[in-house]
Amino acid sequence: MANHKSSLKRIRQTEVRRLRNRYYAKTARNAVRNLRKVTDKAEAEAEYKRVSSMLDRIAGKHVISKNKASNLKSKLSRMINKLGA
Repeated sequence: MANHKSSLKRIRQTEVRRLRNRYYAKTARNAVRNLRKVTDKAEAEAEYKRVSSMLDRIAGKHVISKNKASNLKSKLSRMINKLGA
């Protein structure tokens, strides 16, 4: 067990951040999953805007990497473009 006050505080902070990051990551995964289920192009485009913003936000907070956010957005936009075809 940690002996220093600063170590104990760091342990508390790390736990809070871990749970918060887990929540954000899970929420984003669910949003992406729900967007993939949408079959209407207009509805998908509106939802894509919200999901894209969410992915950028959590990538900025280092919950997921910027490359992962970019790859997800790319795949989602390709999926949406295929809906119109």
